[in-house]
Amino acid sequence: MPLRIPDRLPAIDALKRENIFVMDTSRAHAQDIRPLSIVVLNLMPLKITTETDLIRVLSNTPLQMDITFMKLKSHTPKNTPIEHMMMFYKDFDELRERKFDGMIITGAPVELLEYKDVNYWDEVTRIFMWARSHVTSTLYICWAAQAGLYCHYGIPKYTLDKKMFGVFRQYVTDPLLPIFRGFDDYFYMPHSRHTEIRREDVAACDGLSIVAESPESGVSIVMARGGREFFITGHLEYAADTLDKEYRRDAGKRDDVDMPVNYYKNNNPDNGPVVRWRAHANLFFNNWINYYVYQETPYDITKIE
Repeated sequence: MPLRIPDRLPAIDALKRENIFVMDTSRAHAQDIRPLSIVVLNLMPLKITTETDLIRVLSNTPLQMDITFMKLKSHTPKNTPIEHMMMFYKDFDELRERKFDGMIITGAPVELLEYKDVNYWDEVTRIFMWARSHVTSTLYICWAAQAGLYCHYGIPKYTLDKKMFGVFRQYVTDPLLPIFRGFDDYFYMPHSRHTEIRREDVAACDGLSIVAESPESGVSIVMARGGREFFITGHLEYAADTLDKEYRRDAGKRDDVDMPVNYYKNNNPDNGPVVRWRAHANLFFNNWINYYVYQETPYDITKIE
């Protein structure tokens, strides 16, 4: 079954061109089934691109899902038309009384700021705390992973001398976890960040489990509360050309950004990227939806606690 997403969302046409089956709300209303409710707090500046990336990796599950997009009242995005935000996004205040089967919180281009200096820090931490009692399982991605670990567990972040930039081999620490069902001995994950969390801080914290990591890029996935929270420091959801766009944007303008590692064919940007992460990205999101959302959430969504 497909995802149920709002009528006229730009991602619909883009994904149909990739032969990915999505169903708009009008058609979905004809089906008598309780879909999973997934809310996405999209903090990325290019909202439409991130919407498409996330819908792409969620769309392969046979389960039907309603997707709701959340925005912050304390921050106005500059790179997405206001008409798009008004049509497809709801403020946290509009959603705070609802409960959701799953939630995804994206990264944000604020990682070099101290948390307290982020102008929406108070609101986003209220959402982090709200998710714990209103969502069955939450994925925190990139900056949101670092911010969530700091908010919930006091894990600090550290600034890197050079951007962690490229596609890095990851190793699973517990292959029997359902989130890794069907995974190979290692998998690849894109990373694009100027800060890091450190293994020793996470390992010393009760309640946190490092479930995937890399000798090059460090801690990549942390699990908490039996899978009700996953903190992902990279970007499994990235499209093939995302790192390329970031590199060409920053090349010659920043001295802390090198060419992305293990990404271009023969290490030459003119040759285009090699996609190494797509299969495991689809598998990861499918496993999350199946084992940590669908099989754990109550049929009566109001009973989530």
